[in-house]
Amino acid sequence: MKKIRFFIITSFLLVSCSESGDLSMNKSAKEFIGNPEYPAISYGGYRAKSRQEQPSINEIKEDLYIMHAQGFRVFRTYDLHHPFAENTLKAIREIKQVDNNFEMYVMLGAWIQSKDAFTEKPINSKEDYEGNKFEINEAIRLAQEYPEIVKIIAVGNEAMVHWAWGYWLPPKFILGWVKYLQALKARGELNSDIWITSSDNFASWGGGSADYHNEDLNELIRSVDFISMHTYAFHDTHYNPSFWNLDEYDENQDKKKVIHDAMQRAIDYEMNQFESVQNYVHKIDPSKEVHIGETGWSSVASDLYGYEGSEAADEYKLGLYFKMITSECESRMITCFYFSAFDEPWKDSSNENGSENHFGLFTVDGKAKFPLWDKVDDGVFDNLSRGGNPIVKTFNGDLEALLETSNIPPITINEE
Repeated sequence: MKKIRFFIITSFLLVSCSESGDLSMNKSAKEFIGNPEYPAISYGGYRAKSRQEQPSINEIKEDLYIMHAQGFRVFRTYDLHHPFAENTLKAIREIKQVDNNFEMYVMLGAWIQSKDAFTEKPINSKEDYEGNKFEINEAIRLAQEYPEIVKIIAVGNEAMVHWAWGYWLPPKFILGWVKYLQALKARGELNSDIWITSSDNFASWGGGSADYHNEDLNELIRSVDFISMHTYAFHDTHYNPSFWNLDEYDENQDKKKVIHDAMQRAIDYEMNQFESVQNYVHKIDPSKEVHIGETGWSSVASDLYGYEGSEAADEYKLGLYFKMITSECESRMITCFYFSAFDEPWKDSSNENGSENHFGLFTVDGKAKFPLWDKVDDGVFDNLSRGGNPIVKTFNGDLEALLETSNIPPITINEE
């Protein structure tokens, strides 16, 4: 009888460990946010021109192995109306069941939007209550079902910034959902160590103009567990190019140095935005940590950021940017959810060369872009593939061919 009882208890423990993962690899957000040993990235596994074509669990597993091989241990998702986020959690658990050394945590995004969002007349003073409630309830369900994986819930993605005219909301609506989730934590209906935040543009967090500053924002700052802010020097190479455009250019200057200096200015620009948020936040709550929930650089553009535009979008600049922002954030102990893991052609489905499609570190067919060439050389991706394609370098690893596609920033034209 004792042997039978021992067998039952042992079997129960084995099943429990199998479902929840190796307890030594079950860290809380507090342990990995701000920890350089836990690099973070944004992940959307969509490979087609429409999100209606969902990636399979096996395709998601391909991506997870690729991200893990690079060293990423945390990533974020964006919405819960599609099955992608839940399938990603399933894929992680299935991998962990056969590989105890596989460690990956998720910041689960709940999409929040205004009433009549993405119509000709969105009502920004009201929320899409039923749609938002669905997103929050799904986040709760998945956080409860996958407590060893879901460590952060982000309420909204760029939901408060005014230029997102098609769906933005005042902070009071984000605040309401954040307080709702915090109350569930307090009652024990969510893990006590799960962190709640909202992921939004730097201006929305008080780092921009004063019209964002109000008591609802201040209360939101006090209510979240950390600040997840977005900063995109890439876009501002067009919208605010003072840091980007050159006053003059000596043709005898080394092209690589000119481009490197421009990218350093882009990093400095983003750090100024980071510090502007941090300064505002710490006036409200000096203990609140600020981290980067999203930033990135596109490798292709036929729009404002490409040739004859700001000349920002190319793969050489993306490579410099990724390495420079990674180094900067590591030195400051800032978690940076780099955007993004893979190119996603659905984001600008009508324009194959639209910049939004090309922020990934990998192409859709699994080619490693310039910042990862050294990892290909090191064999990091050996035996891995995407869509049946082995991981190889873009441009066949030809740096000179890559450099030919990279132009210096434009010269400022003074009109008098």
